[in-house]
Amino acid sequence: MPWYVVHTRSRHEYKVNTRLIQKNIKTFLPEIESWSKQKDRRRKILLPLFPGYVFVYFNDFDNESKLSILKTAGVVKILGEKGNTVSIPVPDNEIDAIRRFVNSKTEIFTIQFPREGESARIIDGPFAGIEGVVVKSNVKKELFVVSIELLHRSVAIQIKGFQISKI
Repeated sequence: MPWYVVHTRSRHEYKVNTRLIQKNIKTFLPEIESWSKQKDRRRKILLPLFPGYVFVYFNDFDNESKLSILKTAGVVKILGEKGNTVSIPVPDNEIDAIRRFVNSKTEIFTIQFPREGESARIIDGPFAGIEGVVVKSNVKKELFVVSIELLHRSVAIQIKGFQISKI
C-alpha cells in the first residue's frame, strides 16, 4: 500500500501533479469529463475527480520523501492521522477501483447541496434567480426550505434538490 494522498491548494491539482512528476515522483490524478459551465458555449472538459487531491506512490516513504513532497509549491499537506504525524496509505484495491471507474468513462454528475444556514440560489421554477438562505433541508428526500427576503418580509418556500444550487 504505497499510495498516499496529497492535499493541494484550491485549483492547484494540475500544477502540483506536474511539479511532482518533474521530481520523478509517480503520481495519479484521476480526471472525469464534464460539461463546461460557460454560458456562451458548452463543451466537454476534464476535471479532477477529487478536487484538491493528488495521489503519490512511494515504496519507501521516509522523512526525506515527505519533505520533498511538502516543499513542492501548491502542496498543503499529506493526509494522515490527527496532527499529521503519521501518513495513512491508500490500499491498492481502492486505487485500482478508482482507475477502473475513471477508465469506464461513466458520466458523473456532482451535486453539492447547500446546508442549513448557507446561501443558495434557486435555479428552476417560478423563483428562478432569487437568492436566499436555507432554513431547513432533507437531503435524502431532496427537499429544501429557503428563506427569501422579499419587501423586508421573510418568505419560506419548499423546493426540490434540482431547483437549488449552492452559492
